[in-house]
Amino acid sequence: MPATLRQPPFAVLLLLVWLAAASGLMLENWADTGRTLLDTDDAMRLTQMKAWLAGQGWFDLHQSRLQPPHGYDSHWSRLIDAGLAGLFFAFRIFAAPDFAERLMRAIWPLLWLLPTMAGMAAIAWRLAGREAALVALVLALVGVPAYQQFTPGRIDHHNVQIALTMLTVAATVWSDRFPLAGFAAGFSTAAALAIGYEALPYLAACGLAFVIRFVADLKGTRALRNYALALAAGSVAFFLVSVPPEHWTRPLCDAVAINAVAAIVAGSLVLAGAAQIVPVREQPRVGVVVFAGLVMLAVGIAFEPRCLKGPYAMVDPAVWPIWLSEVREMQPLLRVFEINPLTATAIAAFPFAGVLASISLWHDQRTRNDYGTLVARTVFLIAVLTTLLAIRAYSYAIWLGMPIVAAAALKLFDLLKLRTLGGRAFASLLLTPLALSSGAIGVASAAGFDDRDSFARPASRACFETANYAALSDIPPGLIVGDVSYGPFVLALTHHRVLAAPYHRLTVGITATHHILTSRPDIAEEMARGVGAQYILACGLRPPDGIAAQDLASSLWGQLQAGQVPEWLEPVQLRDTVLKVYRIRG
Repeated sequence: MPATLRQPPFAVLLLLVWLAAASGLMLENWADTGRTLLDTDDAMRLTQMKAWLAGQGWFDLHQSRLQPPHGYDSHWSRLIDAGLAGLFFAFRIFAAPDFAERLMRAIWPLLWLLPTMAGMAAIAWRLAGREAALVALVLALVGVPAYQQFTPGRIDHHNVQIALTMLTVAATVWSDRFPLAGFAAGFSTAAALAIGYEALPYLAACGLAFVIRFVADLKGTRALRNYALALAAGSVAFFLVSVPPEHWTRPLCDAVAINAVAAIVAGSLVLAGAAQIVPVREQPRVGVVVFAGLVMLAVGIAFEPRCLKGPYAMVDPAVWPIWLSEVREMQPLLRVFEINPLTATAIAAFPFAGVLASISLWHDQRTRNDYGTLVARTVFLIAVLTTLLAIRAYSYAIWLGMPIVAAAALKLFDLLKLRTLGGRAFASLLLTPLALSSGAIGVASAAGFDDRDSFARPASRACFETANYAALSDIPPGLIVGDVSYGPFVLALTHHRVLAAPYHRLTVGITATHHILTSRPDIAEEMARGVGAQYILACGLRPPDGIAAQDLASSLWGQLQAGQVPEWLEPVQLRDTVLKVYRIRG
């Protein structure tokens, strides 16, 4: 290894890479933080945080302005609200409220980029040493596709979960050398689950790694005990601070609840007890592990058997064809490729490189049976599989793939006889997510592929700009019916109420909104009056999901698009906005 690579403290290099990436993201996206709330989840998170700061209780996540008169009980963790509020009050010391809020929205995701990079680099170091960690930092520095969830303005929970997942995987791969890392893995797993279940496949894989090592090697006993105790204690602690006492006995499938916590604690205590007893023979250890799994399964089923079908087990099937099945982040990669081949190619490029890198590590006798390499490779491949099923896992596949690619890059350097720092740095740049995604797009485009529909939907972009919602504040408050995607922006930026927003617990509001917009105007009138609506909101050219093309023209949405306003609606004259609002007469 060149001596120059050993000189600077790695922590300093990590900090410099983070500062460079964060500065670039801030320069590129600062203007957008004042133009829009970026995403529906960011708008809804801001609404939830503001309600808390306005006096709503810590455990009270009810949103009365959404889907009235029923309201909406959010399943999002208040822990994120607490972090955002703390940052907001820190900026309030020297900034006006509006500017402090904007700074909060811009800085929050960049803060979580640092632990994400640290966890990723720690995994690479465990796989192939300091030089692999340095290559991983180069990949992260030019990892533009990996920054999607860390863009200034992203204040939902995804960036936090990615960071906690990377820290969990890092602690897991190091646990064979530092058993105390089991505590960190268990606690970060509990924290990630308290915030959301999106990272569950990767967290479960880490837990399974502790168990398998315990069965195969008595040296894994202490690490398993530490992991199990921290997971049990952390799960209980986060349950107590997240769930109101009156809901302690209510099971849920999409958020931390008694069923999941009871199952985790029961299984963890069995494993911790087994690790304390330390059976010498392998067969009893297998039996104890199987027993712990059966205990977890039995406890979970006893509280809520439906959750075996996944986090959406309690979702009303009626919302799938009219909304949930069409959500972009839920689409399988192959379906995206059918409509947007360039986008799908860009998504698949770096994970595919990671798969090739994983294969190369498998063929290396020195790393084939190494615990850390096995764990890192397995969790990454799970992320790739998850991305094939739903592209929302794309960010996990990139971040988990960086250490794999970095470790394999060292073998590539030796194969190409790259000895100089400059040569290795240049080769590393060619392996970055940005370079591979851009190259893949170029190849696909040269082959004749093209996106049939813009994945970014630029025609609808103005419908989410903050300035266009200011005009709504000039009209009397009322209940608005419009595309579910606009709901969170109406809540965050105006005084109005909305019938629906894009969240799977809003069955009544989503189905009612769909039927109003897709029915004939005479039927839509009856339904709109039935829910107590005062306004109909329209914007953009994108039609509602789940409606046949032949029925679109005769629907209320189609009639409004054609400029044919039914008599029961009165256009509201608004200035300086692309939003079209119609008041329901009478």
